[in-house]
Amino acid sequence: MTGTKRDGIAIDLQALLASRDARAARRASCFAKRRQPTITLTLVMPGPVKDSPLIRAIAEVARHETLAMLARRGWGYDIHFNTDLPTGPESLYQVDGDAALLKRALVALEDNHPLGRLWDLDVHDADGQALSRSSVGDPPRRCLVCDADARACGRSRTHALDELWSKIETLYDQWLGQAKPD
Repeated sequence: MTGTKRDGIAIDLQALLASRDARAARRASCFAKRRQPTITLTLVMPGPVKDSPLIRAIAEVARHETLAMLARRGWGYDIHFNTDLPTGPESLYQVDGDAALLKRALVALEDNHPLGRLWDLDVHDADGQALSRSSVGDPPRRCLVCDADARACGRSRTHALDELWSKIETLYDQWLGQAKPD
């Protein structure tokens, strides 16, 4: 993988868990100030590298598309956190809107955007409770490679890391080809 757009520093499990705890603390701080539905934007990236040029590019698209969707729907928002960390890009937005409608809109974005499968757009309601896909009537995520249940493939490590990264690069390159004017 040397010299590719997926190069980055490998993160160990301890750093990943610490990052998850910090993300939860940031979200709790937002709820302490104002009780509103909150979006936590991260990426679904396999393996130990969570920050690379490719990952940052995908995150920028996710951020842009999420904020554009909020604007189209007329939902006001505040950006509380928006940065690229060694453990991966993260954004935290509090939104003026209904949490269930917000989750449905974000699931549609994940399911319909060419890069959406790589995004993890979590929603917590005004009480801080996470809304799952199933809680709003949507099916679980599909595997990036074979379209089976993503959790089942991930748990059983059905696909090799190189296969997953090849698929991610292909999705990005295809999207980039569509996004650029002729």
